[in-house]
Amino acid sequence: MRVAGVMSGTSLDGIDVAIVDISLPRVRTLGFTSTPYPGAVRQALLAVSNCETHTAAISQLNFQLGELYARAVLKAVKKFGPVKLIGCHGQTIYHEGRKNTLQIGEAAVLAERTGVPVVSNFRARDIAAGGQGAPLVPFVDVLLFRHPRETRIALNIGGIANLTVIPPRGDVTAFDTGPGNMVIDALTREYTDGRRNFDRDGKIAASGKVNRALLDDLLRDPYYRRKPPKSAGREQYGAAFVDRMKAGGLALPDLIATATVLTAATIAMGIGDSAGTLIVSGGGVHNPRIMEHLSAFLPRCTVTSSADFGIDPDAKEAIAFAILAHETWNRRPGNLPAATGARRPVILGCVTS
Repeated sequence: MRVAGVMSGTSLDGIDVAIVDISLPRVRTLGFTSTPYPGAVRQALLAVSNCETHTAAISQLNFQLGELYARAVLKAVKKFGPVKLIGCHGQTIYHEGRKNTLQIGEAAVLAERTGVPVVSNFRARDIAAGGQGAPLVPFVDVLLFRHPRETRIALNIGGIANLTVIPPRGDVTAFDTGPGNMVIDALTREYTDGRRNFDRDGKIAASGKVNRALLDDLLRDPYYRRKPPKSAGREQYGAAFVDRMKAGGLALPDLIATATVLTAATIAMGIGDSAGTLIVSGGGVHNPRIMEHLSAFLPRCTVTSSADFGIDPDAKEAIAFAILAHETWNRRPGNLPAATGARRPVILGCVTS
């Protein structure tokens, strides 16, 4: 079955679409496109994320994103061929694990414009079943990366970093480790007066100096020592967190260098003494500073990219939601209770035909 997976993450970079041919256990990626958000849309999303806002703004953005998702899918379909199903994660504007979550991007608009059924609202059912509603990608990590003899650790560094420890047998462990690129990106935008949305090749971090006192203070957050299941988002690592980092008056390159180490250090804390192959995906895989820090912090792990396993690191999460949509369409559960803390496996999402 050919499925389009649509993902727009907490970094607010834009809309990723992966066209995937699924015949489990075989998964073949046929193509991938990424469409940046228009600047005004990105600012509007930031304005309604984890803050007080008017319901009219959220409603308007919900339908506007539906239109943008449809254009992105139609662009991918024009390039790579038609699909029979779309899995759309939507744009998270608020998430509180075990309690509530909200992703916007109207599925009815996407279904109407494309003429293809849409699976959306993946996280709500897991929360209703007592789970965190995240991370959901571990279900796919097990499918793609489990090995009969060695432990593998799938790490995605998007706005938030999340990992899945996949032993040869038995339950996986999966959770959000903390900040991925989100804090680095916010500081970079300020440093460049909005000219750059991310620290390309880690060059700004390389020009700065890590402030150990600030880093140690940030690492005292009890979240990093809390046992999983646990999830994080812009609520923890948004504007208030960045303001806290800036309060000491440090130069922005030093803050970016410190935030870069924070990302790697909190990932390493989550992995602990586990040994195995660390398979990295997401935007963070392109930041050599993050990758170097990971190798230094994790001498028992072989650090590599998901590209070495045939999975485009930029397309990984879009691929994941194509697979999760496929499971929902076939009335099969798509969550891992060991990862989310849900009471039981449940069928995720809503289908808009």
